[in-house]
Amino acid sequence: MLHNYCHWLRGIVRENEYTWQQFKFDELWRLTLNPDEQLPMHLVSFFGHYGVPVFLFLSGYGLVKKYEQGKLPEVGLWRFVRYNYLKLFRIFIVGFVAFILLDAITPGMHRYTWTAVVGMLGMFANLFEDPSHVVWPGPYWYFSITLQLYIFYRLVLYRWRHWGVVAGMIVLCWLWQLSCQDDAVLLERLRYNLIGGVLPFGLGLLAARIPTIIPTLGTKHSHVGNKIFPNWEYIIALLLAVALIVALSSNFQGWLWVPAFIVVGTIALVKVMPEWMLSYSVWVGGISSAIFVAHPLVRKIIVRPYIYDDMYAGLLLYVVATLFLSWLFKKLIDQLPSPKL
Repeated sequence: MLHNYCHWLRGIVRENEYTWQQFKFDELWRLTLNPDEQLPMHLVSFFGHYGVPVFLFLSGYGLVKKYEQGKLPEVGLWRFVRYNYLKLFRIFIVGFVAFILLDAITPGMHRYTWTAVVGMLGMFANLFEDPSHVVWPGPYWYFSITLQLYIFYRLVLYRWRHWGVVAGMIVLCWLWQLSCQDDAVLLERLRYNLIGGVLPFGLGLLAARIPTIIPTLGTKHSHVGNKIFPNWEYIIALLLAVALIVALSSNFQGWLWVPAFIVVGTIALVKVMPEWMLSYSVWVGGISSAIFVAHPLVRKIIVRPYIYDDMYAGLLLYVVATLFLSWLFKKLIDQLPSPKL
């Protein structure tokens, strides 16, 4: 949510998300060494899109817990796809309808083609040529890549559950992206689709199937006598992850592996959070799906008046309005019928 606002502001460093450009990292590094009051916005803009790999990791983790380690009987492909499509559509449609109505009566209306509308509703718009100009609002590309990974899971990774199959797919997708270093157009299309999401998604599968591969389990604190200490392994993991994320972001080959360390760092961060902070995070998590579909509406209204100056005022208004609107959207989403498996 914060990333999708900050990277629209003038003078703020843009991210390397679908393609990689050296000058973007160089500019971030220069501003980090010579910080000003806008440094937090630079960091959020540059690194904030890595929330998506965390979502994909959780999706993979949840699929294993639900369909492999839960008590559900084996579900056929059609029922599986239908259920998961409707589950996503139930969230998507509320935000999409609200956005297109707002977009039509505010400056800078996006004109959809009929194929783009069908692709958005069917959650396959990412497959079109030049997807960054087809998917609108931009963050909604996530619905298509998630549905693709769900289908890929049911067709391949659900049937062959050996860890080597997942690892092999991760390596194959990495090599495919690696071969596109000089072809930004193809690289963008790959990363808009499941090829770019297999790494964090596959890590989610492996973390659920082999719990020791990523420290997702365990207590948050160690007890020594009457004193409570944080688990230092999580603090060390967090610091190492941050260092590797920054270092690997400085070159194309390393950048392809950053999502793996984003996942590890996020897990470690949650493990070292104090209880009071975790309780607020859990509340935000409860409306996170609504935040995802609501924030493009608020962004379009708030960002224009604050795009050049008073940026923190605009950001604060954006956060307050998004959280309140998301709470309302969550109430509405909860009223819609839930799909049945």
